[in-house]
Order: sequence, then C-alpha cells, then structure tokens
Amino acid sequence: MPRVFLSFRKRDSRWMRESVYRALSDRLGAEEIFKSSESIPPGADFAEVLVNQAAACKLMCVLIGPGWLDARSEDGVRLLDRAHDWVRLEIATALRAGNRVVPVLLGDATMLPDVSELPVEIAELGRLQFLRVPEAHLPDGLKQLGDELAALLPGAAAGPGPAAAPTAEPGPPATMTAHVSGGGSAYQAARDQTINLT
Repeated sequence: MPRVFLSFRKRDSRWMRESVYRALSDRLGAEEIFKSSESIPPGADFAEVLVNQAAACKLMCVLIGPGWLDARSEDGVRLLDRAHDWVRLEIATALRAGNRVVPVLLGDATMLPDVSELPVEIAELGRLQFLRVPEAHLPDGLKQLGDELAALLPGAAAGPGPAAAPTAEPGPPATMTAHVSGGGSAYQAARDQTINLT
C-alpha cells in the first residue's frame, strides 16, 4: 500500500504538482505514492479508496499552490467551506488518524494558510511546519523535497547521488617500530597498526 498520499486541488498549480509527483515517484518509487488520478483503478469506488488511503497513509503531502485556499465553485462558494470538499475530507481523515501531514507550498510566493482561514477540522494544517518547492530553483527544490520526505519514511530507498568510492579490502596489519627514550610513552596509532617497543 502506498505510504505517501498526495492531496491537491486539480485546478491549482498543475504543472508543478505533476513535477512533484514525478520527482517523488523517481525518488521513493511509484508504488509508494498515492495520487488519485494515477492510483485508483477503473471501476473502483473512488470515495472509499480516497478515505481508506488517507486514513492508512504514513505521510500526507498537502500540495498548496496560489489558488488552493480561495478556489471557488461556480456559485462563488469557497470549496474548503463545503463539508463534502474532497481536499478538506482527505486532510481531516489523515489528521484524525494521527498520520503525519506536511504542507508543501508550490512556488516562491505561496504562503501557508492561517489557522483562522481554515475549517475547524483542518485548522491544525496552519500550524504545521511546511516544505517549499520554489519555482525559481525547481530541480533543487524537488531534490530537497524528496530527501526530506525520504528521511521521514523508514526504509525509504536511497536517492541517486554521487557514487561511493570503492572500499579497499583490508590488508595485513602494518607494523611500526618506535624507539622510546627518556621515559616517554608510545601509543597505538591506528587499529591496523602495531607498535613494537625496542
């Protein structure tokens, strides 16, 4: 079961959201990421799947772009103020389950919503430490996001990085001879070195 749930508004920062999804899939493995448009099979009860995944995830990333907070329906009502708003339900479900919820701010200027701007059942979101994916430095931001999230997931796959230098096979211990005079002392210089006093 995927451990990371991506919660988002479909009309908010789509291209950055897709960049985040691809980067996290590459970093953690696609099987670790739940994204509704990719992870719900045809014919499945999407409401049941969303609620179950939001309750069971280890970590929910709430992707917040500039249009997230004030997105409105055709009748002008703010979507977050609707009790059946899916974003609101996903976040509330994860919080009630005690899962870690991380706000991820998309873009350089997006701000974390204030507690007073959020419905009561998800107001805690406004007090949580966020991560930011800046548009100006997107590759670096995506790498940092992947690293930060991997650190929160026990057993997450190691990310791509510089290849480690091959470790040389240990050879036989090196023997050093020290001449001590005048009441001096000798010590073992390293674990693979032996000092013989003469």
